[in-house]
Amino acid sequence: MTADRPLALGISGSPSPDSSSRRVASAVLQRLDGRGFETRTVDLAELPADVLLARPDGGEGDAAVRAALEAVERASVLVVSTPIYRATYTALLKTIFDLMPQDALSGKVAVLIATGYGAGHLLAIDHGLRPLIASLGGLSAATGIYATADHFDDGNPNPALDGRIVQAAVEAAALSGAAGLSVAEAG
Repeated sequence: MTADRPLALGISGSPSPDSSSRRVASAVLQRLDGRGFETRTVDLAELPADVLLARPDGGEGDAAVRAALEAVERASVLVVSTPIYRATYTALLKTIFDLMPQDALSGKVAVLIATGYGAGHLLAIDHGLRPLIASLGGLSAATGIYATADHFDDGNPNPALDGRIVQAAVEAAALSGAAGLSVAEAG
C-alpha cells in the first residue's frame, strides 16, 4: 500500500477461482481503483486449510494467513464476496473472520457481495454478512450486491448489476473518507 492511496481489499470466499462472486468483487475493486484506492484480493481458497482452521503448521502456511490478516488490518475498505450455500456465506469465508480479534474491523467499511442460484437467498446479505461485519466492529455500505445468473450478460455484469456495483463503490469510498468523494458522485 502506498502512503497516498488507501487499500481496498477483496476477500473472496468462493472455493472456485472463476466464480461469479469473484467477478462482481473484481468489478467493485476496479471502480475503487478508479477512485484513488490501491486494490488487491485475498483468495481464501488459496490459503492452507489447516491454518485457516487454527491448526498452525508453523511454516509457509502460517505466513500466508498472517499476511492476509495483516492486509485486512491495513485496509480501509473490504470487498467481501461469497457464493451462498445452504442460505448463508461459505465456511471458507467464516474461517478468516474467526481468526480476527474483537473489533478487528473497527473503522473499516465493507462492500458485501453474495451470489446465488435464485432470488430466494437475497436476504443472506442482511441476515448473514452484515451481522458478521458488525460483530467485528465494521460498517457495511448501504448497498449490498446480490446477483444471480440473470444479472450477467456473457459473464459480465448487466447494466442493472453494474449500477449497484458503482453505487456500492461510491458509498464505500465516501464512508471510508477516502479520495474526498461523496455518495452523490455516483456517475
